[in-house]
Amino acid sequence: MNIHTGQPTQLPLSDLAELVAPDCHGANFFDTDTSLKGLLTLYLPDDLRVHLWPHLQEFGALVGDEIDTLSRIADRHVPVLHHRDPRGRFEDWIEFHPAYKRMEQITFGDFAMAGMTGKPGVFGWPEPMPHTVKFLFQYLLGQSEFGQLCPISMTETTAAMICKFGDEALLERFYDRLISQDPKTRMAGGQFMTERHGGSDVSQLAVDARHEDGTWRLYGEKWFCSAADADVVLVLARPEGAPAGNKGLAVFALPKRLDDGSRNSYRIVRLKDKLGTLSMASGEVVFEGAIAYPLGDVGAKENPGLKMMMNQVSLSRLSHGARAASMMRRCLNEAMTVAKSRTAFREKIIDKPLLRRQLMKLMIPAEQALSMTLYLGTVLTAAGKGDKQAERVARILTPAHKYRTARDNIQVATGAMEVRGGNGYIEDFVNARLVRDAHVGLLWEGTSNINALDITTRAIAKAEVHLDLKSVLLEMMDECDALPETFGKTLRDTLTRSLDMAEAIARSGDETLARKAAGAVYHSATAVLLACEGAKLGATGGDARRLLMARMVIDHRLAPQDPLSIGDCAFETAATDCLLNDDAVPLEHASDVLNL
Repeated sequence: MNIHTGQPTQLPLSDLAELVAPDCHGANFFDTDTSLKGLLTLYLPDDLRVHLWPHLQEFGALVGDEIDTLSRIADRHVPVLHHRDPRGRFEDWIEFHPAYKRMEQITFGDFAMAGMTGKPGVFGWPEPMPHTVKFLFQYLLGQSEFGQLCPISMTETTAAMICKFGDEALLERFYDRLISQDPKTRMAGGQFMTERHGGSDVSQLAVDARHEDGTWRLYGEKWFCSAADADVVLVLARPEGAPAGNKGLAVFALPKRLDDGSRNSYRIVRLKDKLGTLSMASGEVVFEGAIAYPLGDVGAKENPGLKMMMNQVSLSRLSHGARAASMMRRCLNEAMTVAKSRTAFREKIIDKPLLRRQLMKLMIPAEQALSMTLYLGTVLTAAGKGDKQAERVARILTPAHKYRTARDNIQVATGAMEVRGGNGYIEDFVNARLVRDAHVGLLWEGTSNINALDITTRAIAKAEVHLDLKSVLLEMMDECDALPETFGKTLRDTLTRSLDMAEAIARSGDETLARKAAGAVYHSATAVLLACEGAKLGATGGDARRLLMARMVIDHRLAPQDPLSIGDCAFETAATDCLLNDDAVPLEHASDVLNL
């Protein structure tokens, strides 16, 4: 307002633009992630961490800038299905925007994201990368491009399935090309399972596999096929004469093109018009006698088809957890950028007490997801080397990770959009796409109910792997000398009560409480991880803030709450001040705050 005329002051357009909060585009998503950089000292061997550091910095810069731009372009220019080739033959093909193809070259080619666990030599490292490293790159990529993580994961898992269950002929035909970085020779993988009735109850699958003249051929329809243009597809089908139900199923590897270069006998009928993951093509596929190659012996009791396919499902669920962690990190970063730059009622909104509490609701699930992603990377790597206890721990934490992070991702994405305000609803900013893409995590690789029931009815009631989880986490706390004694006792008691409750629910057979059990498993496990991480980092002079996050998980996710009680906010206020400050929290100070 002009004090002389009483009229509104007209600011230059450049100054008006400064009134709109910026976003994170252009940042190096690795360099700015202090949580991740600190945790790498705990989850990677020193030599590998030092070797990977410049590659992570390079990728973080690409993800924050070029890939972020390419992803926004690819989201607006969706794949297009062409039913005929230029000469009129019915050979369908999918046209992708050049932005998507450029991202493919970076991810599949330059950084070997689909092959780094399957071969030595990536980044000049003499051994295949551990799963932790794979999740690191997925975590960074997902902060800008979510859709392409699906074909990356499916290509990796297709190669892993063929390596584990395929015969020599299948390995020779497909494996090296699935893990290749060469755009001229590499193949992309996929898995087609879902039919019209849905994807969870596979006992109803009706795609028919017939053995004709010494060759297996597939007939029928798959209803939701992501990465519909994949070069090699794993298909769950029912061989002729096989019994109904789960036990009659088998897995087949289906090439898009046969050895002579001709198109295999199946058609992409149409592409799905989806809510999110728009850059990646999902479609409906009809098999018309398509040639396929079985994995293992069809009808064998040792490795029935569904059991084989669950290996792929488990790997994909882990990837979904990493994707949710990555998207929550982007949401948190966007919200913090807005909060630090936007002014309302003459004050930076990050100084508003209610918004500070809202930011905690974004930060804590994002940090939980990061800890669980990195921890499961080490567990999966150990399991791959024959560690049976690690395999059992992964058995319960994998569906728990998928279940909880998929749900948290939606709340965090919505909360971050709200922090940006009305601009968060506009496609000019990344928030709207984050909200759209977050929802698919509830659907792929099992809904919330399916994952929760997997924990109670199978992982706990049948396999009793919760006992292994309890043993491993208690041992982790015992070995963490820097863990504050009083809080350590609270952690142990909370973990024991949580797993005991989950076991009681599993034993009762009450399916209505399965989600409660799944949440208790995840929250108690992540509380232990956060606390031990914070104590270890703090003991070496690093940042102990994760100890405070661990208590917040217990207070808000696991401790009894009286909705009509105001309660004592001393800890929460002090912890929030520490967590919203960029300065490291010394172990001694974190211990003092824990006692409030």
